[in-house]
Amino acid sequence: MNYHEFLQLCQQKSVPEGLSPILRALWLDYRGNWDAAHRIVQDIESVTASSVHAYLHRKEGDLSNAAYWYSRAGKAMPDRELEQEWEALARSMLASPPEV
Repeated sequence: MNYHEFLQLCQQKSVPEGLSPILRALWLDYRGNWDAAHRIVQDIESVTASSVHAYLHRKEGDLSNAAYWYSRAGKAMPDRELEQEWEALARSMLASPPEV
């Protein structure tokens, strides 16, 4: 699946079948369900999940918690818009599927 196909899936009202847990978390966040997205990534021990976890806390406005998760992902906190970060995360996961 490519990024544009994933965006089309994000228009559906229910979670599409077959998404990895981390892509499901991004789908849920896109649809406005931050809590459900957070519940998914907080239980996954991986660099990819830590990256999405960091993004979610940044979106929430909890920058100290976000900084912790960016550190766990081996990244610095980005200075780009949240929408750009979401797109970069999705594109990255679609190009190289997450380890979970």
